[in-house]
Amino acid sequence: MVIRWLLAAFHLLALGVGLGAVWARGRALRGTLDAPGLRRAFYADSWWGVAALVWISTGVIRAFGGYEKGSFYYLHNHFFWAKMVLLGVILALEIGPMITLIRWRSRVARGELPDTRAASGMAVVSFVQAGLVVLMVLAATGMARGYGVPR
Repeated sequence: MVIRWLLAAFHLLALGVGLGAVWARGRALRGTLDAPGLRRAFYADSWWGVAALVWISTGVIRAFGGYEKGSFYYLHNHFFWAKMVLLGVILALEIGPMITLIRWRSRVARGELPDTRAASGMAVVSFVQAGLVVLMVLAATGMARGYGVPR
């Protein structure tokens, strides 16, 4: 079925784009935050957001839309729940950087320079999120191979 293939392809492409984008955001936030540095951070952050939306939406459709193994399989799989916990941590960690970067974008749009003292902390958060995404991949590979289901 072509739709299954497309959903899986977009899901994995979003994962790759998101991982690269969150890492790039972290690197940009560790650099000089002049006008070009801020543009790099905003660009990477935008790609991280787009990738997250595609990644989450295709994941929900794949798991609960009847295109993959079925919701019973996922809801009874320990690796699936590990992935969901990791996703929850990633999303919780994102609240601070998201709000801060929205404020920074507003200030830049008004021609003002933002207070970038939080940048180093947000860079650390970005790198932690990248590591958590990698852990999600490890859980996903186990889940896809049938591990995590009570026997």
